[in-house]
Amino acid sequence: MSQSIGTLVILGASGDLSARLLLPGLAQLLTSEPDRTLTLIGAGVEAWTDDDWRKVLATSFAEVNASGDTVAGILKDSHYYQADVTKPDDLQKLLDASDGVPAIYFALPPAVAAAACEALQSVNRPEGLTLALEKPFGTDEKSAIALNELLLKLVPEEQIHRVDHFLGRSTVLNLLGLRFANRIFEPVWNAEHIEKIEIIYDEQLALEGRARYYDKAGALVDMIQSHLLQVMAVVAMEPPSTLRSTDLRDAKQLVLRATQVWQGDPIAASRRARYTAGEVQGRQLPSYADESGVDPSRETETLAEVTFEVNTWRWAGIPFTLRSGKALAERRREIVITFRPARQLPVGLKGHNDPTVLRVYLAPDEMSLEINVNGPGDPYELERISLDAHFGDGQLLAYREVLAGILDGDSSLSVRGDSAVEGWRIVAPVVEAWQHDEVPIDDYRAGTSGPAFWPRI
Repeated sequence: MSQSIGTLVILGASGDLSARLLLPGLAQLLTSEPDRTLTLIGAGVEAWTDDDWRKVLATSFAEVNASGDTVAGILKDSHYYQADVTKPDDLQKLLDASDGVPAIYFALPPAVAAAACEALQSVNRPEGLTLALEKPFGTDEKSAIALNELLLKLVPEEQIHRVDHFLGRSTVLNLLGLRFANRIFEPVWNAEHIEKIEIIYDEQLALEGRARYYDKAGALVDMIQSHLLQVMAVVAMEPPSTLRSTDLRDAKQLVLRATQVWQGDPIAASRRARYTAGEVQGRQLPSYADESGVDPSRETETLAEVTFEVNTWRWAGIPFTLRSGKALAERRREIVITFRPARQLPVGLKGHNDPTVLRVYLAPDEMSLEINVNGPGDPYELERISLDAHFGDGQLLAYREVLAGILDGDSSLSVRGDSAVEGWRIVAPVVEAWQHDEVPIDDYRAGTSGPAFWPRI
């Protein structure tokens, strides 16, 4: 654990990410931990006064009913600086205004964040400085390696937080507890007993004004390359020796290093599509190609599905299918583990020999185990039931946990540099196949489950 952070400096504080996600998460953290002392500094391109900034703070804090002396102190004493964060002099002023050990949160577009890191090389950096960057981390394997090298010139790896808010601490611990604290699961958590694993993150939300970023990324880069591969790594990892960040991140990295596109064929192993005009939850949506800020010639996908393999003793031959899309009929956030069917039913036992299916739902964290039992009617006939469990109330904002990790020097929820590189390496064959139009881009009407001819997962 590094020194406790005394000042949080938000670069891009006048932007949407700060107001919508970072500040409510910070407010929730300070409300739940009133003894935590922190100075907050905002910096952005807008010519805001301190009063303008504090009004934004008050609005964001009110969203989570923030309260307490620490919250009141932040609302009263936080300062805002108009700054060009790509200039060393402006960055030096922000660090000089910090109390204690500072953490810089880059709530900025990737290119601007990289330019700010370049500028930090010419700044007098305090001991213990922590850097937190949002995804995407680079634009490909080569750029991720270059950005890693730049960051390591500034601070040690343990003081770099590559933020992946998708997996909160409670979700990670729930998955680890489910696997390693229950003897009925861990002995069968392998290729001998599991037939396939699917990780699905389907949204009913559409573009929602994010064309500037999303149209250059698409569902593959936005969700699969980063978030879902990290989820897969937790599902497939070997038991870590401890829950310390070093052991957890080592275990995830071993999985990613062994991962490649299914049977080395990105054309057969991937599918992509984008939505056309339709209705989702009573909202009429235009075609993605007609959304404001979209360049239709890019053929950006809003639904991506890729199957991978993890070439380890535990998982050899098992398909891991990762899928994410927008403007779909239902919101699905689940990990689906399908076990192999029973080898043989006793003669006289009627019904389908359906495989056992374990579903782990994300946000809120829940679980269901679908099994076959003898029904209440005919005792010789099998019926399907579901055993359900609720892990938690799901009220903690993802960024509350992200910020707690940053301020406490706990990097267990952040992505390590080598894992960020592996993510790009894993999806590179798919990106190349799509860029060469070797995989067609299909259409689906907004409000449906995807292209009608795609097999349902």
